[in-house]
Amino acid sequence: MDILWKDRKRTLFGLPLSFTRYELDEERLFVKTGFLSQKEDEVRLYRIMDLSLTRSIWQRMFGVGTIHCASADKTLGNFDIISIKKPRDVKEMLSKCVEEQRDKKRVSNREFMSEHDCDVCDMDDDCDAV
Repeated sequence: MDILWKDRKRTLFGLPLSFTRYELDEERLFVKTGFLSQKEDEVRLYRIMDLSLTRSIWQRMFGVGTIHCASADKTLGNFDIISIKKPRDVKEMLSKCVEEQRDKKRVSNREFMSEHDCDVCDMDDDCDAV
């Protein structure tokens, strides 16, 4: 598969001085860590449920940001893509690839509502909407 995007975790002054690398292809996101002892994790894109972007003042100063991924992957779980360049562009690319994979694999993200999440009724009344 062709690599759509790759970057490294950036530490001091936004420089890639880390041994954490990220790669994205059409179906998977890889997180590779370590120097002497290396570990490679992958998550199938259709398992990613939600993405959010955070940028501290220091990250904004150096043009980096962190993407938080809420995932249904058993091994990786929820994880962060930490201090990468052009984080907004990467988040949009990742979001698009996730949606394409979810459509291709016919996977839906079901959100569950409890009876107290219903906007139609009051909590004191019996509600048939749930």
